[in-house]
Amino acid sequence: MIEVKKLSKSFAAPVLQDISFVFEKGSMNYIIGKSGSGKSVLLKCMVGLYEPDAGAVLFDGDNFTTMPLRNRREVRKKIGMLFQSSALFDSLTVEENVMFPLRLFTRQSTSAMKDRARFCLQRVGIEGRNSHFPNQISGGMQKRVAIARAIAMNPQYLFCDEPNSGLDPQTSIRIDELIQSITDEFQSTTVVVSHDMNSVLETADKILFISEGKAAWKGDRESILDTDVPSVQDFVYASKFMQRIRQTMRAHRPQT
Repeated sequence: MIEVKKLSKSFAAPVLQDISFVFEKGSMNYIIGKSGSGKSVLLKCMVGLYEPDAGAVLFDGDNFTTMPLRNRREVRKKIGMLFQSSALFDSLTVEENVMFPLRLFTRQSTSAMKDRARFCLQRVGIEGRNSHFPNQISGGMQKRVAIARAIAMNPQYLFCDEPNSGLDPQTSIRIDELIQSITDEFQSTTVVVSHDMNSVLETADKILFISEGKAAWKGDRESILDTDVPSVQDFVYASKFMQRIRQTMRAHRPQT
């Protein structure tokens, strides 16, 4: 479990204001909102890439915000990170990319690291591409390799920043299903930053909606369709497809 308590962050102006939320273990926890709302800044504060101006981030009760750097390193060993652009190293092979966190955080033998990398690649459905370089595989495969790297350390906490960015709809669905199955398998606390309502409605267990740096709404994927918060309604029903769903829901709603 990860708990954010009254977290605020400013740069030239306030970006996050008094955000509080509990991200549950074994769940798909989504942070959603419009571009520029502060979603990625919150994620970066949670993993320590940014220092909050106020508030705290607790990993299973331990205050990550105030702990010494040596203790933060121990927490980071338990974190898997999937970046928006996959962020694979171009000069490393697929297998070497997955081995990277093992080289950084463990003292395993090269043989053991290779075995772990191969297992993780098999787990995400990558076969026969271990010696390829990132530019030799598709964008969807690159995402899978990035997920394999993220789970190499058996993470307790999995962070995914716009995991479907730049992917076609079918590949996006496969990536969503893969992240969900890994969450179930590892019982990780998974945090997904996204603006993709298809992903939210298919896989989100808990949702935090941020608007203009504030927590505008909290709930699950069932209740978000019935919210009366205007900023959330505008976001959820932005597409014509979702507007048709809304009209259908209203047509079938019992009259009182």
